[in-house]
Amino acid sequence: MDWNSLINLWRPALEITVLAVVIYHGYNFLRTTRAAPAVAGMFFLLALTVLTTALKLEVLNWLLRAFFAVSTIAVLVIFQPELRRLLTELGNLSLRNITRERRENIEVIIQTVERLAEVHIGALIAIEQTIPVHEDVESGIVVDCEATPEMLETIFFPNNAIHDGGVIIKGNRITHAACIFPLTPRKDLSKSMGTRHRAAIGLSEETDALVVAVSEETGAISYAYKGQLTRGVTSEALRAFLTSVLVPATKSRTWAETLKARLDVLLKPDAGTATAGRDTSI
Repeated sequence: MDWNSLINLWRPALEITVLAVVIYHGYNFLRTTRAAPAVAGMFFLLALTVLTTALKLEVLNWLLRAFFAVSTIAVLVIFQPELRRLLTELGNLSLRNITRERRENIEVIIQTVERLAEVHIGALIAIEQTIPVHEDVESGIVVDCEATPEMLETIFFPNNAIHDGGVIIKGNRITHAACIFPLTPRKDLSKSMGTRHRAAIGLSEETDALVVAVSEETGAISYAYKGQLTRGVTSEALRAFLTSVLVPATKSRTWAETLKARLDVLLKPDAGTATAGRDTSI
C-alpha cells in the first residue's frame, strides 16, 4: 500500500474527528449562553427542511430553503455577543490577561467582599478579561484609580452618590463605577432572585467577565461566569475559583525538583518532630 492510499484512508477519519471536536466544543460553548434556545430553533427548522424534502412538500420546502438562504445575516445578529466573545478568545490565546499573574488583585476582591458581606452592604464587581466590559453596560462613571479594598468599600457605601450599580476592574485598577449591567433574559431563574444577581448573570453572558456579587439582604457572596451563577460561597471557595480562572496554572515540578524537596524535608534537623501529625508528601 503506497502513501497516497494511506492518505486517502486517513483523510475522512481526520475530517470526521475535526468536525466532531468543533461541534462538541461549539455546543458546550453555546448551551451556557442565552443563544441556546435560538440554536435549538435552528436545528428544528433544519430537521423540518429535511422532512419536507423527504415528503416532497414543495411549498414548505421552498419557504424553508428561502429562509436558510438569508439566514446568514440573522445568525450574525442573533449570535453577535457569542461570536464576538468566541473570536476574542481565539484572538487572545497567546496574550490572555497579563494581569492574571498578579494574585494580589484576587486578595483585593476577597478582602472587599468579606468586609461588605459582614455588614450586609450590597456590591457588584465585574473583573474584565479579554472583552471590554464597558461596551456592554449602560451609563457608568469613569473612576480610573487603583483597586484597593478601601476604595471599593467607599464606592459601595450606601451614602455614597455612586454606590448604586456595579464597578468594573481591569487589571489592578477600577475603571468605572455606577454601571448598569444588562439583565439576563432567562425565564428559568427563581423569582426571588434580585436585580443584582440577574445583572451578574447578564453581564457574564455578554462578555467573558467574572462578576462577584454581595447580597445586601443576606450578606451572601456569589459569582457569575459564562452565564452560570454560583450562590452562597465562602471566601475560600471564591478565592479558589478566582485563582483557577485568573491565574495561569503553575509549571509542574520536574522529578529532580520533587526529589530535592523531599530531601530538604527529610534532612531537616527537627524533621522527626516537626513532621509529626501531618502529611509530608509533595
